[in-house]
Amino acid sequence: MESVEVFTSEGKGRGLKAQKEFLPGDVIFAEPAYAAVVFDSLTHVVCHTCFKRQERLHRCGQCKFAHYCDRTCQRAAWLNHKNECSAIKKHGKAPTENIRLAARIMWKIEREGSGLSEGCLVSIDDLQNHVDNFGEEEKKELHADVQSFLEFWPPQSQQFGMQYISHVFGVISCNGFTLSDQRGLQAVGVGIFPNLCQVNHDCWPNCTVIFNNGNHEAVRSMFHTQMRIELRALSKISPGDELSVSYVDFLNVSEERQKQLKKQYYFDCSCEHCKKQIKDDLMLAVKQGESKPSAETVKEVVQFSKDTLEKINKARIEGLYHEVVKMCRECLKKQEPVLGDTNIYLLRILSIASEVLSYLQMFEEAADYAKRMVDGYMKIYHPNNAQLGMAVMRAGVTHWHAGLIEAGHGLICKAYAILLITHGPSHPITKDLEVMRVQTEMELRMFQQNEFMYYKMREAALKNQKIQVMPEPSNETSPGLFHKKE
Repeated sequence: MESVEVFTSEGKGRGLKAQKEFLPGDVIFAEPAYAAVVFDSLTHVVCHTCFKRQERLHRCGQCKFAHYCDRTCQRAAWLNHKNECSAIKKHGKAPTENIRLAARIMWKIEREGSGLSEGCLVSIDDLQNHVDNFGEEEKKELHADVQSFLEFWPPQSQQFGMQYISHVFGVISCNGFTLSDQRGLQAVGVGIFPNLCQVNHDCWPNCTVIFNNGNHEAVRSMFHTQMRIELRALSKISPGDELSVSYVDFLNVSEERQKQLKKQYYFDCSCEHCKKQIKDDLMLAVKQGESKPSAETVKEVVQFSKDTLEKINKARIEGLYHEVVKMCRECLKKQEPVLGDTNIYLLRILSIASEVLSYLQMFEEAADYAKRMVDGYMKIYHPNNAQLGMAVMRAGVTHWHAGLIEAGHGLICKAYAILLITHGPSHPITKDLEVMRVQTEMELRMFQQNEFMYYKMREAALKNQKIQVMPEPSNETSPGLFHKKE
C-alpha cells in the first residue's frame, strides 16, 4: 500500500491519492477480503473460499452448509469457517448472508483486535456506517438483523455492545463489495475490503475494481494466489491525483445516477459529468432531420419502452425466452423511427434481444442487435470501461457463432485490448478471450485464403459437433460495485 496514501478530499471526506505515476492497466493495489460470504441462494453451487461456480463441490462434513472446490479450498477456509461451523451446528441452521458476514467480521476482531490489520490503511472501526442516514424501513431491517445476530452469536465468543453491532451492519450496508463468479457475469457473494472503501466515486473514474477469484490449481501451494480485489488504472494517473472508481453503471443520465447514489450511498455526486450533464444528450438522443419526432411522440415511446422492460423482466424470470424476443422486436419497431442510436432505452432492448437470441441459437439476428448495441456503447462509455469490454466480448462471440468471422475476430480483438487493461492478462476471462482471439485469427486466415472452403469446413465441423448452448440469460444486470441488501 506504499503507492497510495489516505488524505482528506474536499467535500468527500477521506479519499486515496497516488504516490507515484500509474499507466493504464497498472495494478495500484490488490487487497484480500477482510471477510466475505456467498449469497444465501448460491451456497451449494459456489465455493465458499474462491467464490467460483462449480458443478461438484465438497461439503463441510461438520455443519453440512459450507461447500468447497476441493480440500485445498477447504483447508484455506478453516481459519474463517471454524467458529462459523460450530455456531451453525449449535444454531441448527445457517443464518442469512448479512448475519454470516457480520459474524465473520466480529470473529476476526475477536482474533486480531479492532485496530489496523496487516496491509489495511483503516480499521473496521473507522469505516463509515451511515446508520444516522437510515430511513424508517432501513432502521427496521437493521433492528431485525441485530436481533438475528444475537440469536446466532455464541455466548462463549467475545460479546459486543448493540451500538458496535449496529455499526458493523451499517458498514456492510454501505461498504459491502459485490463478488462475482469466475466468468465475471453473476454476483455470487459480498465482502468487506477496508482499503477499497477509501476510494471515492466519480462517474468517469480513473480506476476500476476487478474481483480475482485466485488460483489454487497449481500442484505446489507456493504458486497459489488468493481471492482478492485489484484496483487497476484506466488512464494515466500522476503522483498526487485522487483515485476514483464508479459505484454505479454509467449507462444512465446524470440525474438518475445522482438519485441512485443518494439513495444507496447517501451523498450528492458533484463530479464533472454530473455537473455538466456530459453524455446525457447521447443517452436521450432522438432521430434528427426532416422526420424528427415530436416531444409527445418521444415521451410515448420512452414510456412504452419502460413498460416493455418491466414485462420482459417478468418473462425472463419465468424463462419465457421466445416471449421476450417477441416483445423486444415489437419494442424495437416502435423505437427505431423515434429514438437515436445511442438512446439508453434502445440500447437496453438491443442488449436483451442479442443475449436471449444467442441463447436460442438465432445467431445472425443476435449479431445484428449486438453490433448496434456495441456501436452505441462505444460512444457513451469510457474507452477502458470493464462493462464495455464484456459487452464487446459477447458481441464478438455472437458474430463468431453466426459465421461472421471478420466482424467476430475484430470485436474479440477490441474486447481483448480493453480487458487487458481492466482485468489484466492473468485473469481467467482474459485468458479465455486470448484463446478465442487465437482461434478466430486462425479461422480468419483460412477464410481469407478460401472463403468457400472455410464455410464447407465450418458446416462439416458443426454437423459433427454437439450444439454448444450459450449460457442461459440472467435476469440480473452486471454485478454492481457495492452490494446493497434488497
